[in-house]
Formats: sequence, structure tokens, C-alpha cells
Amino acid sequence: MIRTVLTKARAGTVVTLVPGNHDEYLRRFCDLQLGNIMVTEEAIHRTVDGRLLLVLHGDRFDGITRCHRWLALSGDVGYDALLVLNRWFNRGRRLLRLPYWSLSAYVKGKVKRAVNFITAFETALAHEAQRRNLHGVVCGHIHHAEIREIQGILYCNTGDWVESCTALAERPDGSLELLSMAPATVAGVIATRVALT
Repeated sequence: MIRTVLTKARAGTVVTLVPGNHDEYLRRFCDLQLGNIMVTEEAIHRTVDGRLLLVLHGDRFDGITRCHRWLALSGDVGYDALLVLNRWFNRGRRLLRLPYWSLSAYVKGKVKRAVNFITAFETALAHEAQRRNLHGVVCGHIHHAEIREIQGILYCNTGDWVESCTALAERPDGSLELLSMAPATVAGVIATRVALT
């Protein structure tokens, strides 16, 4: 995936890189342009139909990663352990001819505090876009892929490339689409599409 993006940049496509908490080391390069690659904390994207969207990672709106770094690091360790366990779990499911199922996503979804955290995070980002008089916000950070409206503001979360294998794309008419691939086909064909205009 990274090679594809770099190839596009070499061919003339302007790429904006917005680092997050998993690649904080790149933040020291913010406001630096390397050829067609711009590294920045945030960007404003104008869709084809004229809407202005705030694009950022979103970790600045997470009190845990901002104020309680030790808790965030222990959460990262737990998440990594769930991913390892998930691999073994899904090997067993494949032997039983069952489809991929995300154990870590299930655990996160079932933990009430996590659900409350996600709701507060989404609302905070929507308020930030509204405060800046923008039409919406595009973020990642919580790895919960979604496109929906929050109090008149378009909220888009890209999810991630590792577990949910999701990305956000803009159609030629300016509408946004959440692309989702089965983990086995990340480099291949798009399996599911969910769209909201």
C-alpha cells in the first residue's frame, strides 16, 4: 500500500500525510514538503461538490492519549495481544470454514466505557468542524470505520488498514464512500461498499 502511494506521488499526485499517535515520530516533519508529499497535523479538503472537510488523525481529541500516556501505552499492549490472539482464533475459524471475525473489535464494542468513549470522541470532532464552520470531519484514531451525520456535521472515520481494512474514497460526484476489504483480500478486490452522500 505504501509503495502504491509513493509511486503515485512520483507520478505527480499530491499526497498529504497526517501522522497520528502510532507514528508520532513523523510529527517532527510537519509543515515539511518532500516533493509531492506534504506532512501536516491537519488539512482542509474541498470535495468535488464544494464541501469543506477537516482532515486530521484525531488523537488530540482523546484525553487518554493526551493526558494519560501510560494508560494509552498499556491499551496498545492489550490491543496488540488481542491481534495476536485474533490471528490464532481465525486460523481455527478457517479450518472450520467460517469467515474472518475480529475478536478485538468485538471486545472493544462490548466494553461500555469504550462505546461511551467512541461517542464522546465522535461528538468532539463534529463540534470542532462546526466551530470552524466546516461541513464535516475525516479522522481515524479510534479505528471505528463509519460515515454518518452528527448534529448536521458529516463525520467520517476511515477505520484502519490493519484490522478492519477500510478506507474512505471520494466519488467523482463528491459523495464519500467507505471501502471495506476482507482481511484476506487487502491487496485485492473490494468486497463491500457502504456509501453516504
